[in-house]
Amino acid sequence: MIARILSLIAIVTLAVPSMHAQVGTAPAQTHAQRRYFKLPAPSQSPVSQAVLVGDTLFISGRVGLDPKSGKAPDNLDDELKNLFDIYKAVLADAGMTMDDLVYVEVSTSDLSLYDKFNTAYRAQFSRDFPARGFTGAGSIFRGGHFEMMGIAVRR
Repeated sequence: MIARILSLIAIVTLAVPSMHAQVGTAPAQTHAQRRYFKLPAPSQSPVSQAVLVGDTLFISGRVGLDPKSGKAPDNLDDELKNLFDIYKAVLADAGMTMDDLVYVEVSTSDLSLYDKFNTAYRAQFSRDFPARGFTGAGSIFRGGHFEMMGIAVRR
């Protein structure tokens, strides 16, 4: 999954200089500011919840865990609600919404839940959907059914 995102980033990175060459301008050689969003306490994971670089937000893999127990809820609808609430909160912290997502990668422990996920996912957007990958995986962190990571670009 990470490899897919990195290859997408590499493609975009390689395309930008060639686009500038076509219009006769050179890209600015500046380093974008980075803003790191920490995971909620008491997380001890060595990962940022998200990293904002310029107008692009890279969101770490998130699972719809119950915020009190730290485990996936027994009810799948609750897990999906938690997952999308987490995403909306991370995006809001960066001044964005679900409609700013341009790419999402979803892993599931059970591919038979594809339609269930799509029903909940579809309701999260008011505009066009982001590009998306949806893959089967082994077990998901703390008993979850879905893990979602994404890239958003401020409109």
